[in-house]
Amino acid sequence: MAKVYVKKLSATLMDAITDKDPLVQEQVYSALCVLGESQPEQTLNACQEHLRQHEKLAHPHRTMILKAMEAVVSSHLSRLDQSTAKAVILLASSEMTKVKELVSDWQQAASSVLVAVGRRFINEVMEELLGKFVPGVLPHCIVVQTFASLSVANVFGTVPFLTSILSTMLPMLGLAKNDTLKAVFCCALQRFSESTLEYLANLDQAPDPTVRRDAFSSDIFSAYEVLFTRWLQSREAKLRLAVVQALGPMSHLLPNEKLEEQLPKLIPGILSLYKKHSEAFHVSKSLGQILEASVSVGSRTLEIQLDALLAALHAQICMPVELSSPLVVNNQKEVLRCFTVLACCSPDRLLAFLLPKLDTSHERVRVGTLQVVRHVINSAATQMEAKKPFILSSMRLPLLDTNNKVKRAVVQVISAMAHHGYLEQPGGRAMVEYIVQQCALVPELEPEKMGPDSEDPNTDSVRSISVSTLFLISATVDRMDDVLWPYLLEFLTPVQFTQALSPLCRSLVHLALKRQEAGTDAFLIPYDSNVNLPSPYAITTRLLVVSASPYLGDGRGAASLRLLSVLHHDIHPSLGQCWGTAIRLLVEHLDEHTKETLSQKEWEEKLLMFLRDTLAVISDNTWICQLSLEMCKQLPCYNAAPQEKTFLYKCIGSTLGATSSKDVVRKHLQELLETARFQEETEREGLASCFGICAISHLDDTLAQLTDFVKSDTFRKSIGIFSIFKDRNESEVEKVKSALILCYGHVAAQAPRELVLARVESDILRNIFQYFYTKDPTLKLCLVQSVCMVSQAVCSSPQASTFHFAQKAELMARMMELIRAEPLDSLRTPLRKKAMAACTYLVSLEPALEEQMRADVVHSCLHSVLALPPEHDGEGSSSQESLHLDTVRSLEDLLTGLLHRNMTPQGLQVMVEHLVPWIKSPRGHERERALGLSASLLHYFLEHLHVSALVPFHNLGLLVGLFSPRCADMWPTTRQEAVGCVHSLLYLQLGYEGFARDYRDDVAERLLTLRDGLAHPDPTILFHTCHSIGQIIGKRLPPDQLIGLLLTLFEGLEDPDKNCSRAAAVMISCLLKERGPLLLEKVPEIMNVLRSKLQEPPEEHVLRTAQHSVYLLASQHCAAVVASLLGSPLPFDSHTCTLWRALAVAPSLTAQVLGLLLEKMGRDIPFKESRPFLLSSTPERVATVLPLAATCALLEVMSAPASGPAVLELYPELFAALLLRIGCSMGIQLPRNLQAKERRGPGSTAPARALEPCSLAVDALQTMLRRAGSEDVVQLMGQEGGWELLRTSEGHEEGVAQLASAMAKHAGPRLPLVMRTLVSTQNNIYEAQRVTSTAFFAELLCSNVVNDLLLLESLLDHLTARQKDTSARVRRLVLRGLANAMAGSPDQVRTHGLRLLTAMLGGLDDTDEPHGLVALEAMEGLARLLALLEPTELHSVLLHVAIRVRPFFDSEKTELRRASFSLFGHLNQACHGNCEDAFLEQTLSGLTPLLLHLQDPQARVVSACRFALCMCGPNLECEELAAAFQKHLQEGRILHVGEFLNAASKCLMHHFPDVLGRLLSTSLFYFKSSWEGVRAAAPMLIGFLVLHAEPEQAPQVDLEQLIAALQLLLKDPAPMVRMRAAETLGRLVKFV
Repeated sequence: MAKVYVKKLSATLMDAITDKDPLVQEQVYSALCVLGESQPEQTLNACQEHLRQHEKLAHPHRTMILKAMEAVVSSHLSRLDQSTAKAVILLASSEMTKVKELVSDWQQAASSVLVAVGRRFINEVMEELLGKFVPGVLPHCIVVQTFASLSVANVFGTVPFLTSILSTMLPMLGLAKNDTLKAVFCCALQRFSESTLEYLANLDQAPDPTVRRDAFSSDIFSAYEVLFTRWLQSREAKLRLAVVQALGPMSHLLPNEKLEEQLPKLIPGILSLYKKHSEAFHVSKSLGQILEASVSVGSRTLEIQLDALLAALHAQICMPVELSSPLVVNNQKEVLRCFTVLACCSPDRLLAFLLPKLDTSHERVRVGTLQVVRHVINSAATQMEAKKPFILSSMRLPLLDTNNKVKRAVVQVISAMAHHGYLEQPGGRAMVEYIVQQCALVPELEPEKMGPDSEDPNTDSVRSISVSTLFLISATVDRMDDVLWPYLLEFLTPVQFTQALSPLCRSLVHLALKRQEAGTDAFLIPYDSNVNLPSPYAITTRLLVVSASPYLGDGRGAASLRLLSVLHHDIHPSLGQCWGTAIRLLVEHLDEHTKETLSQKEWEEKLLMFLRDTLAVISDNTWICQLSLEMCKQLPCYNAAPQEKTFLYKCIGSTLGATSSKDVVRKHLQELLETARFQEETEREGLASCFGICAISHLDDTLAQLTDFVKSDTFRKSIGIFSIFKDRNESEVEKVKSALILCYGHVAAQAPRELVLARVESDILRNIFQYFYTKDPTLKLCLVQSVCMVSQAVCSSPQASTFHFAQKAELMARMMELIRAEPLDSLRTPLRKKAMAACTYLVSLEPALEEQMRADVVHSCLHSVLALPPEHDGEGSSSQESLHLDTVRSLEDLLTGLLHRNMTPQGLQVMVEHLVPWIKSPRGHERERALGLSASLLHYFLEHLHVSALVPFHNLGLLVGLFSPRCADMWPTTRQEAVGCVHSLLYLQLGYEGFARDYRDDVAERLLTLRDGLAHPDPTILFHTCHSIGQIIGKRLPPDQLIGLLLTLFEGLEDPDKNCSRAAAVMISCLLKERGPLLLEKVPEIMNVLRSKLQEPPEEHVLRTAQHSVYLLASQHCAAVVASLLGSPLPFDSHTCTLWRALAVAPSLTAQVLGLLLEKMGRDIPFKESRPFLLSSTPERVATVLPLAATCALLEVMSAPASGPAVLELYPELFAALLLRIGCSMGIQLPRNLQAKERRGPGSTAPARALEPCSLAVDALQTMLRRAGSEDVVQLMGQEGGWELLRTSEGHEEGVAQLASAMAKHAGPRLPLVMRTLVSTQNNIYEAQRVTSTAFFAELLCSNVVNDLLLLESLLDHLTARQKDTSARVRRLVLRGLANAMAGSPDQVRTHGLRLLTAMLGGLDDTDEPHGLVALEAMEGLARLLALLEPTELHSVLLHVAIRVRPFFDSEKTELRRASFSLFGHLNQACHGNCEDAFLEQTLSGLTPLLLHLQDPQARVVSACRFALCMCGPNLECEELAAAFQKHLQEGRILHVGEFLNAASKCLMHHFPDVLGRLLSTSLFYFKSSWEGVRAAAPMLIGFLVLHAEPEQAPQVDLEQLIAALQLLLKDPAPMVRMRAAETLGRLVKFV
């Protein structure tokens, strides 16, 4: 019987092997392998039989079966008996040679079967193969190939047969005509030779250790003659390659004398193939094997072939290498291997051939030669030892090569030399210098993205590999220490090695530390034996200066500082402790920053401080003088690096400042002046910085040296010490003057403050003044900058307050001349900024400026800056914007400085009067700048306000009137600055009233909040903010200032900016309302007049007057006003809406209006039904006009904020009426006349809102809730999308539920009256209104607030009374409400448990609703109820519910499936610990659907299944199964269905072995499921159940039925299903 079923399973799977899907075929193959794991012999027999019976089976499918057989044989070779093995051998042999043509996959698969069997049954396989290998008859190609494969797979088993095989094969070689067969013969000979060589190499493990090489030599030579003399000449390239691959290993088996005899022909023959094959890997590999064989026998003829060999191999190594081609890369390796062989046997001939090639003009030849040189240095070190000087001398020419490829190759050669001691020889230092030169290559501006091994390296690539090589030989090659140290120090100071500083420093640090660890002398640098080494002063200067740009050159700053730290003792013996801490802090600072975040100024200051501390520690004047001399020497080295040169100037100044020798100071300063490159700006700045720093310690000497230079003949263009300048043009001389002026400025800025005052006018300004009359822009800038520094120095002096600056007025006048001379059409230079900064410092000095002078200064500066055109984005816009901002800031500082001299309201008024023309300018950018300056002045005045007595701020109203209308300026920044001005003015008033400076007024602070709103472009928001600002002004303005303010505001009405004039109107209206009751006397108008006035766009004050008039009319004739307004055409235009909102001024009036509107809305029917066509089946609902108009009016009235109290008073009536209005407005249409009006669009006056009945009702309800203080309800509904849901028929119920929930949460106390009002509508004739009210009540029961308000009983009564409602929607909502009561009032459930349970069971059996929605609500409710009732109450219904819920498991509706699974889980949860056998049976029966629906397409269903399974676990009384459920199904874990089904099946079969049949039969039902995932899961579950079942459970399994069902499933359209079916079929072997 077992054989029958194995045969049937195998046949079923092999029938499915023809599936079109490759994945299914692979699964069938895997299933066959699984069958073979259990029953290998029977499976193999079945496969044999299937293949024999299906002769016409296509060869791809036969191939798959043969592969399965190979897998089974390979896995169970030891279990196969001889008879089965023979049968398999016969089948594979037959399949292999069934057709004469070559069908590679099929025949190869059969061959692989034979090879697999041959690993154990080699004799049987050989017997079968030799039977097909008949002497004199050409064999099938695959037979020969199988011999070759066997020789590799079973070396020790095959080699003993080789003599017989070769004796049969050799005569066939001459008969072979087909190139394919010849190639196979060649492959076989190659494998035979390789196997023989392996056999001979492992004779100690071989079964026959007497086998010798001679036994094969003659046969191999015979084969060699055919291959070499005949086949190698073939035109077929593949055959030639096959021949050459065979000749390599065959050469090792040739007789020695024959090999020697053949070499003169063999080597040229192999070499000739290089010209015939583009891919030369196999040729090179074979050549290498031949060379090794010839060397091993001591061949003498190899010398004769050497020239040809070297030429051919060199040509190969010089060919371009494609890194993407493995064969090309491997060919290079094989060629180098050949060179290694030749280097070992003929090193002199090899070098004599190679080294002259370094002098060729061909780039590839040079690169290839260097590659070979590197290789032989590494691979033939012993043979090359004596050739080191010769090789080194030959490298001179490559060192001069400029080609990047050659450079890279040279670096690699030098690296190899370093490891083998070449660089220790004479001439080795040249190699080191070459590496350093390559490290110093300048990076390319736009480097290509190439690695160090790319075919075409760029400069960066060469530099990168050189840097790596330098550090490698420094760190890893110990023998290089004495070569590199201290030689590398010589490369620190030359400029051409600047780019190499980082790698040099890193290598030197490593070498120095190694020497320190080795315990060498304290002094690391042996100056006595190395005269070329840089001095300590040169090293210090060089490393310190390059550290100024720390991130250049791969981070040379940190590297240089670390080297300084290591060499501290060689620099000066006393620096150890000082530098150890200081340098560590500097390096840490660099590590904390990047190039972008590092402040260059701060970093340079740190380095200068480091230098000053160093000089202080050394305290040796001679040493310091030597250092200053070295610094001056190095200055020309940095002409191409202006930043470093500027820093070096500062270092020189610091060093000169530390020396005590005045002669040295004067001498060096003179040399600096003589050698400076004055034409360069950075040079001038650097020189001036040097003089300034030097003046800190040597002020007199510095000034004296500058004076001497000024008196020299240079400026008179005559012979003198600066005669070098005599031929320069005027511009060059001006540059010299500019440098001198800067020097004076820096001297004044840096010199000690106690000394500078005495020399300002006599020594400094006297020399500056003579250059003011110039047109050179550079000199102008330098003059202004120097004056600024001088002025700042004077101001910062402790004696500044008593210093009488006699030249102040003259300096101010000169600055004004320069400012006025600047063009007004652009801002190109910082001259304005610096000149105003100088004026700012001068203003604070005595004597004070005259009034006219003050006015001229303010006018000139304002005109020079404010009149500039606006900044434009574009190229250079960032720097231009920065310059503009700095200039405005300088102007601001100047104005505040002038204001500081007269800190009175009159002084403030004077400053503001200068700004008035700019504040009212028609150009926006000028207004913006003027308001910004005004805000700064007011802020400064406020910050520095000091009131000694309570005095009035008499011009407050005028100033507020000037700034407040600008709150509506067209420019957002101007608006915000204006608010800031008003804010400052109000606090100034508070200050004058006696309030403390830190006092904060709540009303005034509101201005800051309103300022952000002024950035919004919406005019409504803008002018509302202006109104608020007016209110704030009205509250804080003193009465005596009101008139002045109003007069100024009235003037503002004529402002050319319309926004500002309207803002003035708003503020006037606001002020009149806040402070004057005269408004009521001006607006007694009637309705018609108001409408006519409002037809044209009104001004704001006209609109307010109209609103107030409506209020007065309605106070006397409310009903008439309401009726009149309701008669207005729908939709209401904006003016009518405005009038409606005017009725909400007083609560009593508003309540009266709202009551009238509610009466109008409820009096008429909400809609009329009509049929648009006679044959129309569905009536059309059309809204009635009066309720629609009343709804619109309610919305407008309640939208007014003042309507809040009245809305609160009518809260329940308004809420109920509007909620029901929403319910009956869904789906109704406008009357046709209104539809036409909507389509025509707005006329002259646009409607305020779109006229859509339902949306209007929703908006009205939102507005009502807001006005009644239920803002939280509105917000919560908005966040959850409830308002949008209310508007749609599909989401209406959910929207009502969200509204009820929000009311319960935020408006609970309102609910009793609301519910009482709604209950009266429960019997409403309109179904929509019943649905709305029921949905509201149902959701209220979710909240515990119904208990707190004692509403539970009445709500339950109202809902149960509607359980028999004719509307299924109402019945469903009733069940939802009863279920909600369980969540909202769980402690009351047991009191009403029977009523609730009865209702839910009734809903479960509701058959009048065809879609099952009532049943869905019942299941949802039961799931909640089960957890709240006592077990005794549930005992009688659990089984009934479990049975009743089962049909929904496979419902097509997702929600029904989800709810049923969830309820099933709750049933099991309720039964925990008290589960009857009958219910346990239901649980076991439900396991299969639950497990399979884990693959349900709907995620919610899957989640419910996971929950239900977790609840079922405890009831099954199997801890292992329950643990598996909890582990795999826990929330948040990704479920691996296969893994889980495997674990669950294992537990089920172990603990419930009797349910196997039931589980299988239930799973079979799902083979026809409409969901692909479930269909795929069903056979997978069966497979796992079978996998874990015991043999004694076999009677429960109907194999016939299972196999038949799975056969059908193999035809399923889904590939995944077919795969699972095939997988399960393989596992059924367990029950066979």
